Amino acid sequence: MKNSKSLLTLGLALACAAITFSLAVHAQAQTFSYFTNFSARDAGSSVMQATDGNLYMGGGPGAYGRGAILRVTTSGGFNVLYSFCPQRGCPDGSYPSTPILGSDGNFYGTTETGGNRFGGGTVFKMTLDGQLTTLYSFCTTDECPDGSEPGGIIQASDGNLYGITIGAALQDSGTLFRINPTTGKFTTLHYFCSAVNCVDGYEQSTPIQGIDGNLYGTTLLGGANGGGGVLYKLTLDGQYTVLYNFCSLSQCADGGGPTGLVQDAEGNFFGTTEGGGKDGYGTVFEFTTTHQEIVLDNFDYVRGDPWGSLTLANDGNFYGTSGGDGSLQDGGTVFKVTPTGEITFLTVFGPCADDSGRYPGGIVFESTSGTLYGVTSYGNSLGDCNNNGFGYGTIFQVSGLSSLVETAPLAGPVGQSVIILGNGLTGSTRVTFNGVAASFTVESDTYIQATVPAGASTGVVSVVTPSGTLKSNPQFVVTE
Repeated sequence: MKNSKSLLTLGLALACAAITFSLAVHAQAQTFSYFTNFSARDAGSSVMQATDGNLYMGGGPGAYGRGAILRVTTSGGFNVLYSFCPQRGCPDGSYPSTPILGSDGNFYGTTETGGNRFGGGTVFKMTLDGQLTTLYSFCTTDECPDGSEPGGIIQASDGNLYGITIGAALQDSGTLFRINPTTGKFTTLHYFCSAVNCVDGYEQSTPIQGIDGNLYGTTLLGGANGGGGVLYKLTLDGQYTVLYNFCSLSQCADGGGPTGLVQDAEGNFFGTTEGGGKDGYGTVFEFTTTHQEIVLDNFDYVRGDPWGSLTLANDGNFYGTSGGDGSLQDGGTVFKVTPTGEITFLTVFGPCADDSGRYPGGIVFESTSGTLYGVTSYGNSLGDCNNNGFGYGTIFQVSGLSSLVETAPLAGPVGQSVIILGNGLTGSTRVTFNGVAASFTVESDTYIQATVPAGASTGVVSVVTPSGTLKSNPQFVVTE
């Protein structure tokens, strides 16, 4: 995972320029194309969508060489929203990850380093016009008992932010934490490697909130089977439970080194492992509601090893990226996986000279247009592929999926104010939460503000627009 962290840091150190490319590869009804080519060290590791309909990412170097938040339009234009570290010591943080959209319409995110303590990173809030507030600086003392190097965060149904740190705390193994986005109150919920022999795992992924309201995640290492990692549950009050130890089968046939989770509407979890499986290159797995781990398919030398979490798109399939492709260009792939485990390559990345980019990383993101976006970390013709191609990557897109709406947050109680992102929302006449009508206000063509209605239950949010009904993906979880 230290190598994975280095790749993430590298990805965060990239910066944007906008040229659209038209190379297309067809896979069933989808079309793959290169969206933006970076001319300097600009690209982040993933993208997200905000209320203005634009895409945003953490990248770099920004004006001061320590990272930035970048705005990317759907036509490929871009600008720097905020550059980190304008002051000596980087009290505002440095090297940001891609933020999330909060229920108040602001961004929330982390920086890997910097802050006003001992340089352990920060949690920040940022408005869409680039006004930054530091909510918390990690490493309160030089021993960093609260952790350092924070990773991704989520906003849960209670309105709080939950996330991970990778470094410091116990045995330099990081933590799970909670922070109130309004008051900044910070709580450490779990210290990884706090159990003997690290059977609780370490080198953790960002958790997700399950349909039961609890948090779920994976660790790349640790666990009871020689370090194959674990799948864990965390209640919102901090009760931590290991649900599955990877490498439970001989020669890690069940996979080792899980990289994150996604959950379907029935409550089953899906993910990938970086290693183990039939050929040692990782697996696609399902963890069922009855706590059974099922290997759906195996990666191999030709397919490469999977990187990052899967994305469950609104066509019911999962999308992800893998590392080098042994038989072809060794530049990585973008793949689709059906719920039964059938893997299809959407593209194989080629040499730098064709502007394709190389080594896709991070998480593939589905925008409300139905387009999937992802980022390659380096390798186009504007850089030297063999020597200094790092930092000259691309944004790619997969088109062909239907339009949808997305909510922020993804879960909440009755009475919760919810942002609904979409396209063509002006003139919308009805919003329902799993069939129950909600009060709402159309704020713009790209977002609606709605309230979770009494009687609503977990299920799909639907919006009736002038051009048709749009449905949410994933479903919205109604909590008590």
